[in-house]
Amino acid sequence: MKRGDFVHHVGWTGAGIVYVLSAEGIVRAAASASPKQFSFVQISDSHIGYAGPANEDVRATLQKAVASVNAMPVQPAFVVHTGDVTHLSKTAEFDDARAILSTLRAPLITIPGEHDVIGAEGPKRFAAAFARSDAAGRGWSSWDQNGIHFVSLINVGEGETMGMLGDEQLSWLGKDLAARKAGTPVVVFGHVPLFAAAPEWGWTTSDGTKAIALLRRFDAVTVLNGHIHQVLEHTDGAIRFATARSTAFPQAAPGTAGAKPGPLKVAPDSLLGVLGYRTVQLDGPAAWRDRTLAQS
Repeated sequence: MKRGDFVHHVGWTGAGIVYVLSAEGIVRAAASASPKQFSFVQISDSHIGYAGPANEDVRATLQKAVASVNAMPVQPAFVVHTGDVTHLSKTAEFDDARAILSTLRAPLITIPGEHDVIGAEGPKRFAAAFARSDAAGRGWSSWDQNGIHFVSLINVGEGETMGMLGDEQLSWLGKDLAARKAGTPVVVFGHVPLFAAAPEWGWTTSDGTKAIALLRRFDAVTVLNGHIHQVLEHTDGAIRFATARSTAFPQAAPGTAGAKPGPLKVAPDSLLGVLGYRTVQLDGPAAWRDRTLAQS
């Protein structure tokens, strides 16, 4: 499918508004949080629909992650799912994922991964299952909340290839960031890493350096991604990057001899220790904690 067709179908927020996924459907909710205790949670790569030895019940591990977030004594301002919600973009998979994620107490934001846009119907199914903007109707977006500028990028198309933003999205990003002062904290979400996590495995964004160049004038930037099912951190000046664990299955670490990307089977009693989610606190410089499901 063409990237232009994909971004036409998906979108999730307008500036200053969060769309909440509830049992009744998509509803708008105020995007507010206490200035003194502003936090959010990142979950990623739930791969609902996967069936294999790396995890025999991906629904259960996503449910465990959701339950852990719901048990937090101070609920986050929102939960962002950074893509690969489903494994094969099937209607039943989206239905299952939606049923689980709709039990979150906090507002939910979703962006797609490449597993969510398989075939001509994948993007439509993603848009139908999760929130859309009632204005722009585009896949990328931004909003301001508690003095922080948030940006959601779409850098996936169909297939296990390098991510790509494209000229149109990069042009939009340049205009969006130009309106913000250098001292404004910026948080960026995407699915595929913008930095070169492992180019030989496609774990990078082919034009990510152009986005990074636009971000360099800011004093504090946090870029959070999924896709690689493990925590890798990287720093470029004032830009801090961090990839996230999956709630479904691990993948091999880059440089592992003889390894390749894909579901990695570990001992059953070790699985929850390599799956997890991330909490991010933003009442000062961004600080995050990567929590495993074994700790939850």
